[in-house]
Amino acid sequence: MTVIKPFKAIRPTRDKAYLVATRPFYAYNKEVLRAKLNHNPYTFLHVINPEFHTDDKTEPNTPERFQKIRNKFVEFINEGIFIREETESFYLYRQTIDGHAYVGLIAGASVDQYNSGHIKKHEETITERESVFSNYLKIAEFNVEPVLLFHRKHEALNQLLAPLMLARPEYEFTSWDRGKHEIWIVKTSETISKIQSYYKEIEDVYIADGHHRCASSARYSESIEHKTSKNQDLFLACFISEEKLKIFDYNRLVKDLNGLSNKEFLAQISKSFIITEVLHEDAAPTGLHEISMYLEQQWYKLTSKEGTFNRDHPVERLDTDILTKNILNPVLNLFDLKTNERISFINGKKGMKGIESAVDESRAKVGFGLFPVSVADLKRVSNEDLIMPPKSTWIEPKLRSGLTIFPLDE
Repeated sequence: MTVIKPFKAIRPTRDKAYLVATRPFYAYNKEVLRAKLNHNPYTFLHVINPEFHTDDKTEPNTPERFQKIRNKFVEFINEGIFIREETESFYLYRQTIDGHAYVGLIAGASVDQYNSGHIKKHEETITERESVFSNYLKIAEFNVEPVLLFHRKHEALNQLLAPLMLARPEYEFTSWDRGKHEIWIVKTSETISKIQSYYKEIEDVYIADGHHRCASSARYSESIEHKTSKNQDLFLACFISEEKLKIFDYNRLVKDLNGLSNKEFLAQISKSFIITEVLHEDAAPTGLHEISMYLEQQWYKLTSKEGTFNRDHPVERLDTDILTKNILNPVLNLFDLKTNERISFINGKKGMKGIESAVDESRAKVGFGLFPVSVADLKRVSNEDLIMPPKSTWIEPKLRSGLTIFPLDE
């Protein structure tokens, strides 16, 4: 059974929601971030960047910086930008992009269920990052960016939620990327109980996005010796049915060929792949074990040779692992993909054109396009307690921050 808890969100007033809502600050380059902070006094980015308009600077990720974030958050509440929900509620969220509607429930998820393995993961976390965010939660005392959790399709749950979206939403706005965002507040006790009863019928949930936030919330909860709020045993999450989710490819850009000439590089990788030149219009992979490569204004299809990977292993059959073990590690001498500055990643929504532009503009020497990981593959890896290579998936929806803030001191 899956535990899902309503909560009293701290959220923007209806008229300011579109101004408050933001992507995470790290999703913006410096110029865009500066422009937003200069021209929008309501963006939640001011809370996360409380020193932008001051000369009193502190070091990043320190208790002093986290306290300033807390102070700015309280300032937003005192100025009436945020209001406190009076009734414990679920928040029904719909994001529509390119005609596809992502529908999920924003709620509290259980730290105990994460610790017991009921909330399943497919990525490793970095202990240092866990510690930093755990300390942030302890001082700031709010959680603003929902973890994205997905689960099997539950038809009765879908039928219950559908008519709720016929009413006028509390929030409705379109963001710069042409995504439409809508939120309905679900506060009637009967509906809340029905939703919870349906989730009890769902055995497992899976982390789509937010592994570090889950791990940090668990560490934070464990560190609280005398809990003063039930929210300290929960974390902010958006629960979404797997058929609503979209998994895109997450492609690779490499800055150099590890000292090899183009001819030498192609000869090296031909040991593991059948190499075929293709036209631009045929560049995208059409299935598993077919990797696209762009080098010196030429697209290639790399078809994995039999015996170079394990078809039956949940991780070793994935193209991200095949590329890593047959090209990135042995040929290009790239091992720590999380930190090595010679490799970068580009989400599949930018298509093969994104790879092509990066190489043509000399931001990379070679680019690799991968076939997207499926929901079934992701679940299989998680169910067997295995870990995918870094940056294996680009999963949507990408949720906006600042719309349903989860108070830990409630």
